[in-house]
Amino acid sequence: MHPSEVLFQGKRQPLLLAACDHYAGSEKLMRKSIALQQELGPLFDITFDCEDGASAGNEEAHALMIAGLLASDENQFNRIGVRVHDVDSPFFVRDVEIICSAASRLAYIAVPKVAGVQDAMLAIDLINLHARRAGRDNLPVHILIETHGALRDAYAIAALPQVECLSFGIMDFVSAHYGAIPAAAMRTPGQFTHPLVVRAKLEVAAACHAHGKVPSHNVTT
Repeated sequence: MHPSEVLFQGKRQPLLLAACDHYAGSEKLMRKSIALQQELGPLFDITFDCEDGASAGNEEAHALMIAGLLASDENQFNRIGVRVHDVDSPFFVRDVEIICSAASRLAYIAVPKVAGVQDAMLAIDLINLHARRAGRDNLPVHILIETHGALRDAYAIAALPQVECLSFGIMDFVSAHYGAIPAAAMRTPGQFTHPLVVRAKLEVAAACHAHGKVPSHNVTT
């Protein structure tokens, strides 16, 4: 008898995502990423970035450009997501409205810097409002764990049905400690050895495994 026949498997199979999520902020890098995805196939996901990608004063035009790329024939596999501005940003609502206009071709929306589960729920409610107007229900959402509050609520956030991934954001997480974690912890080997960073990654991973979601290691260079 094989172990798979007798060991507890749980009622819900965990979600599966590509092993790599490639972030691109400028139009040039977005098109370069799309070309590579077309060449290799959907072996990796792409995240277009509204948060760090848009230049000051150009936020709406940047989001409109992204929506155009999502809806274009270049998006062959529908495996491109978008990171919008955080929920406290004056650009968050407009980002979501514009990006969700292409919801039928969108892989997911990534929401950064949530302060806790209430922020995540607020973001999901707004995403659903605009995605449904574009004919899409249950658009997957990725939540970035970058704050003390989000880490505290990691289990509750992972339990939200629409959330498919918790992604650790090491740079803002380290910044939130005001020097208690050195900058060296944002690089290797520190990102794998500093106790507070290791503890955070373990919490994110445990929360995801408890709810069949995908834990994502932080953006790296």
